[in-house]
Amino acid sequence: QGQLVETGGGLVQAGGSLRLSCAAPGLSDSHMAWFRQAPGKEREFVAGVSIFGTTAYTDAVKGRFTISRDDATNTLTLQMNTLKPEDTAVYYCAACDRPTSNLRESAAYPYWGQGTQVTVSA
Repeated sequence: QGQLVETGGGLVQAGGSLRLSCAAPGLSDSHMAWFRQAPGKEREFVAGVSIFGTTAYTDAVKGRFTISRDDATNTLTLQMNTLKPEDTAVYYCAACDRPTSNLRESAAYPYWGQGTQVTVSA
């Protein structure tokens, strides 16, 4: 697994959309996920996609966010719609290239991007 690089963050009004991308060399061999961390809060799981293509979302984003992976281009994407001020955070791409029992746990992921800021104004 090579270095992960996130792009696509920015400032958007509530109700708007953003699309985050993560360049992830070796992605096809890894479970992938997006986490986020708001100021003063713990890093939390947002969405994940396994090497088998199964997806999972935290309840707060179900129906609004969509995670997808393109193994041909080694790209992980998070489409975020109907954004809310509480979605404001630094968003991180993460990769796990080994067996694990809980892909919602940040400790399962040895590889991380540098993060991209998402700010949603009211």
